[in-house]
Amino acid sequence: MGIQIAPSILAADFANLESEIASVADADWLHVDVMDAHFVPNMTLGLPILERVVQVSPLPVDAHLMIDDPDMWAPRYAEAGASSVTFHMEAAAAPVRIARDLRKLGVRAGVAIKPGTPVEPLFDYLSEFDMILIMTVEPGFGGQLLIESTLPKFRALRAAAKAAGSEVWIQADGGVSRETIARVVDAGADMLVMGSAVYGAENRGTEIAALRALSAGGRHG
Repeated sequence: MGIQIAPSILAADFANLESEIASVADADWLHVDVMDAHFVPNMTLGLPILERVVQVSPLPVDAHLMIDDPDMWAPRYAEAGASSVTFHMEAAAAPVRIARDLRKLGVRAGVAIKPGTPVEPLFDYLSEFDMILIMTVEPGFGGQLLIESTLPKFRALRAAAKAAGSEVWIQADGGVSRETIARVVDAGADMLVMGSAVYGAENRGTEIAALRALSAGGRHG
């Protein structure tokens, strides 16, 4: 699989959201951050807005749930139209059950971990997930700098996936930019969430093309 780019609407202009979504149509996914002001110290949007985003997006929607009780809520975001739903392992009571519920609903099941959470406990469950998201910043706010100490987790996960013959996608979220993209890809990420790196550009299509070219310089084996 090639490197996939998922612009995050967290960095978009919410007063003009439909046109902001259309401006990143050259990407692979549209990343939607859902925050509840409990699991993380910020609040963004919920089910009704995500459902409407799905209706107008030219891209499949990648929903990242930074919320409490994903055991109850994750399937509802799948039912609202997200093509991929990622929940946090730290908030889940039964992560494998959530993933299986999501797959039954026909969506990709992802699990996320914060920078301080070890990745190794997931190695025995790679077949249960379609994607593993390693946060490269503390979740809750956009525009943060990449935490370099998270990169060894990507290398460890990539090695574990290769040894298991797993095709799980490995997503990086936070601080991915022109300056860091090659290092993140070299560490093992193949799906990249970028907010301000894309939405801060005057021409989003041109910037997405430039980021793809830069990611090619860091392709992992």
